[in-house]
Amino acid sequence: MEWAGARAADDAATFRVADPERALAGVRLLQDLPIAADRLEFSPVSGGWQLILDRPPVARLEYLLELRYPGGDAKVVTDPANPRSVSGAFGPKSVLEFPGYAPPAWLSVPADPGTTASFHVPGPGRPISVRIWSPTGSADHEVLPLVVAHDGPELDALASLTRYAGAGVAGHWLPPLRIALLSPGSRDSWYSANARYARALRHAVLPAITERVAASAVIGMGASLGGLAMLHAYCRYPDSFDALFLQSASFFVPHLDGQERRFPYYRRIVTFTGRVQDGGLPARLIPVGMTCGIAEENAANNRVMAQTLEASGYPVSLHEVADAHNYTAWRDAFDPDLTDLVRQVSR
Repeated sequence: MEWAGARAADDAATFRVADPERALAGVRLLQDLPIAADRLEFSPVSGGWQLILDRPPVARLEYLLELRYPGGDAKVVTDPANPRSVSGAFGPKSVLEFPGYAPPAWLSVPADPGTTASFHVPGPGRPISVRIWSPTGSADHEVLPLVVAHDGPELDALASLTRYAGAGVAGHWLPPLRIALLSPGSRDSWYSANARYARALRHAVLPAITERVAASAVIGMGASLGGLAMLHAYCRYPDSFDALFLQSASFFVPHLDGQERRFPYYRRIVTFTGRVQDGGLPARLIPVGMTCGIAEENAANNRVMAQTLEASGYPVSLHEVADAHNYTAWRDAFDPDLTDLVRQVSR
């Protein structure tokens, strides 16, 4: 085998696993796109295993390898011959980037490191940790736009959220703003259209933040279940937010998301989304920015929600990113999508 690892072309991807002594019984590509299972099995070739895959509709592909052994044992690993990897909520994955993909330019420009302050607020059953990022030199009483982010520590560590803000402020393509990073706590329960969590967010978390720092406008931000939870909180308390930024939000509906039925809070979510589609949106029409991976399962329900918001008169935009349901896809959409929303509420 001349090489091992992964290579991308305009129209295809090739994966190779070295196995000169034939220690493996099979290899399978594990990834998050809706690709037929029989297309993900490697074929034996001289010196190892190979898979040639037609290019999916993405600019980059995160993946793992399932290595199978004689006797039935198997293990899941990152690609040992591919040095490119990315951290995620469930551990590292290997990454293959197709021609034309480039990470955001703001990752490599000077950025204001900012200052941070952390505190805890009572939540449903356990405290909610809050960390506020502010531009260097800003006073707490200075009135600035405020982004309140669900899964905040994860969005910061895995999607560089505060670096985005620091780069934008330093480069003057973002107005000075603050980011409040909310810990997810009991994430599946809290973020699944949970009335107790929405009440805590409105009556405990937001007041605790705005008592410490002055806010001209509040943008509720969340990805996946975190995005669903932001829309749910806004529907229950329309005075909570002045704009929403929702990424790959889990707007489950029965005819599109039956595969999610085993999720413990599925019924609660579809009850909420059903009410929204039946006219349950607030009369206060705030701007809503949405992004979603073009090839992920939530793409269809996000399109439905965008149509529902638009039909109700909301100024809404939906940007479909050439990626899947992951932190890099969300990071890559911050600019221009979150940028535009921040500028809009700052006018």
